[in-house]
Amino acid sequence: MRVLVVEDDQFHASYLQDVIAEALPEVTETIHASDGFTGQEEARAGAIDAIVMDLQMDRRNGVEAARTIWAERPGTRILFWSNYADEAYLRGVSAIVPPASAYGYVLKTATRARLKLALRTVLVEGQIVVDREVHRLQRKGPGASGALNESEYAVLLDLALGLQDRQIAERRGMSLRTLQNRLGSLYEKLGVEDSHEGRPLNKRVKALERAVVMRTVNVETLEAAQREYDAWVTTCADAKR
Repeated sequence: MRVLVVEDDQFHASYLQDVIAEALPEVTETIHASDGFTGQEEARAGAIDAIVMDLQMDRRNGVEAARTIWAERPGTRILFWSNYADEAYLRGVSAIVPPASAYGYVLKTATRARLKLALRTVLVEGQIVVDREVHRLQRKGPGASGALNESEYAVLLDLALGLQDRQIAERRGMSLRTLQNRLGSLYEKLGVEDSHEGRPLNKRVKALERAVVMRTVNVETLEAAQREYDAWVTTCADAKR
């Protein structure tokens, strides 16, 4: 079994390699890549069975590297190892996992024993694992009482891209009435009010501010959303020809 470690911090990379050696006697070789771009090239060039992937790296982040790897080798098992419990990262990862693969998400603050368990569960047994500490931190976060469902989250991303109501409704296949219901639920879950200290608020802008503060969206998810929107626009234009 060959495992690829994609991690830009040498100390963390060495730590991971040591833990892998202890936890997975099946591993015959561990390869290190120092950024996401090199990681996807290593995965393409070699017979890699499983990957441990950092999320924030120079040149190419872990979500984008994983997207490329899974597009070419959908059966690859990937354990994401991160400093961040952001909902945006979890949604970004879960959105790109192919049906044939397994993945995990564990924090770098996890104990050595928990990391070993996650490594074996995901990389060897092929199960999905999300560190319970991730869920605990999210529950403690602002606005954690009501998680956005997939439809509400899609509308939030369209708001962030600057789309107007009719554009969002068309893209998402909704009536304007349904979209207004989604927006109302979105504002409620994000804690957006009509005014603050007697001054009216732009609820769309306030929703985006709340989403950033709550780490429901981040730069990576917005960049991915823009690419998906551009692809949708191109598809619609081609269909009209």
